[in-house]
Amino acid sequence: MSEADDRLPQPLTNSWTPVLPPLEFAAWTETRETLHLLCQIVGKVRMALTPRRNHWWHVPFYVTPRGLTTGTLYEPNDPLLSLDIEIDLLEPGIEVRNNRGGMFDVAAPLDQMDCKWMFREVTDAVSAAGVDVDLLGTPYDLPWCTTPFAQNEDRRTFDLGAAARYFRALSWVERTFQEFRGDFLGKQTPVHMFWHSFDLALTRFSGKAVDKKPSEFRNPRDAEAYSHEVISFGFWPGDANYPQAAFYSYTAPEPDGLASEPLSAGGWFDVGGSHMARLDYAELRQAEDPRRMLLGFLESAYLAGAKRAGWDVEALRVPPEEYFETA
Repeated sequence: MSEADDRLPQPLTNSWTPVLPPLEFAAWTETRETLHLLCQIVGKVRMALTPRRNHWWHVPFYVTPRGLTTGTLYEPNDPLLSLDIEIDLLEPGIEVRNNRGGMFDVAAPLDQMDCKWMFREVTDAVSAAGVDVDLLGTPYDLPWCTTPFAQNEDRRTFDLGAAARYFRALSWVERTFQEFRGDFLGKQTPVHMFWHSFDLALTRFSGKAVDKKPSEFRNPRDAEAYSHEVISFGFWPGDANYPQAAFYSYTAPEPDGLASEPLSAGGWFDVGGSHMARLDYAELRQAEDPRRMLLGFLESAYLAGAKRAGWDVEALRVPPEEYFETA
């Protein structure tokens, strides 16, 4: 048994272990892209109406029992007005709610839409909730869609069943990530979804600043995200370059010898000159205990990065439950 396996919790009852749904990349390409575009539109509202936070924490969404939410947003000129936006993936739709009791739904189902319609409906609903927001109306970093939202009249397929399957997988992964998150004592992110890259992510920090000037980063935005040492983990539905859903982990800055460390599942892959731990979702689906496999993968990837980067693993570990019972 590896060091990572030895630290895993005991398996839960079989009733907790789900039959994870398939997420074949080609089977839901247009639905996935449509949902990604919708998330980008709602995400731009989130950025416009949320105070800035370190490491871009004012950007992502959070998983709810029904879909994805922006969390609380704030009207810039009215300190007593707030709202939120939820993308419902069980009964697909978009709902905007404010703290004055208002609820504002989009006017038509998501399976009958184009990008121009999505953009107009979201901004109109936000305006009806009492907030006028000026958005940068272009997709961010999407090679397959560069047309401004308000000009894109291409009709898009949105398969309700495919969206529900994705959400079922996402909900299970989010819960497992939350369990993994509970073992770390140091600074870490919430479990959140970055709508620009469309991945559910969790990041741990050592607390040590990176000795690197903003101008030395390949992308200027990375200076904010990687100002301190991190080990990140995520779940991503894939793209044209890697057409399948997968889990990942990377350490930044990458320490020497990272890819020589053992993983409990998956493997190390070279991605643009850096090494990433990766476990395919399809492989996880076939496991006898998917939860234990995923927790083992996350823990072993963390220990690999922490060991090579010189993190104080024991000081950053949450004490076992027995400690709190006797304290």
